[in-house]
Amino acid sequence: MNVTLVLLQPATPETADWPGRLEAALPGLRVVREVEALPEADAVYGVLPAELLATCRQLRWLQAPQAGPAPEFYYPELVTHQVVVTNMRDTYTDHVAAHTLALVLGMARGLPRYVRAQQSATWAPDWDPGSVLVLGESRVLVVGAGAVGAEIGRLLSEFGARVEGVDPRVTEPPPGFARVRPVDELDDALPDADVVVLTVPHTPATEGLIDAARLRQFKPGALFVNVGRGPTVRLDDLDQALQDGRLRGAALDVFETEPLPADHPLWARPEVLITPHVAGAGPHAEERRFAVLLENARRFLAGEPLINQVDKAQRY
Repeated sequence: MNVTLVLLQPATPETADWPGRLEAALPGLRVVREVEALPEADAVYGVLPAELLATCRQLRWLQAPQAGPAPEFYYPELVTHQVVVTNMRDTYTDHVAAHTLALVLGMARGLPRYVRAQQSATWAPDWDPGSVLVLGESRVLVVGAGAVGAEIGRLLSEFGARVEGVDPRVTEPPPGFARVRPVDELDDALPDADVVVLTVPHTPATEGLIDAARLRQFKPGALFVNVGRGPTVRLDDLDQALQDGRLRGAALDVFETEPLPADHPLWARPEVLITPHVAGAGPHAEERRFAVLLENARRFLAGEPLINQVDKAQRY
């Protein structure tokens, strides 16, 4: 019996051969791109709006094309539907971790200040010992100790930092972590951290996680990094904390509003390093997505549990 998989994502030069490759690897799998095939589809790859979900008569598996789709991906009809949703988590862990390490090292050594000085051809060395954050003498708190957070913590531990995590699911410390604490201990962990790295997805529980009240829990002079999702941090509250001198600085790859408005004061802050949501940039993205799709299609045909399953109500 054939299983029908509908690819809803538009074909690109990198993905044009996916149907043929999938069918060649998995006899019994029929792969099509036509929306008209949705009523007979057993599985779908892509974004499936509510009006198209309503046309599906036997859908059992939906593979999201991203690690963390936008919140509107999980609309009420999809959440209550029987379909199993999987995502693309852990397909660019190495890229995000390397980018995060670059942000932390850049902030620890005051590079944003020197980049601005370079732009004006200003020779302005800062020999104040307090201007440097020594990672080997620092405590790092990784909020979100999943695949990305675990790799970030491992890398930072190689510099001698004491790394702790906070996570709702992970309980055993990943390599390099001293321990992982439950979410209800976040406020207890923040005052001890010299560096706080946020990697969490945007869910109902994490929206606005870092706000004015929580920023007051940070250790004075701490460094804050967000490479997770923008809506987890209230940017105006973060800007105020920086203006008040509460934090050493912040490095941000994701933002509450994207693109970050040109008039937002964070752009001009010398203690802030901004990258435009590119932490996941790097080679092999489509091949890694294909590998997840292929493995899950194999499992689906074999009746085995799928990888990267999502709690639809929690969006991850």
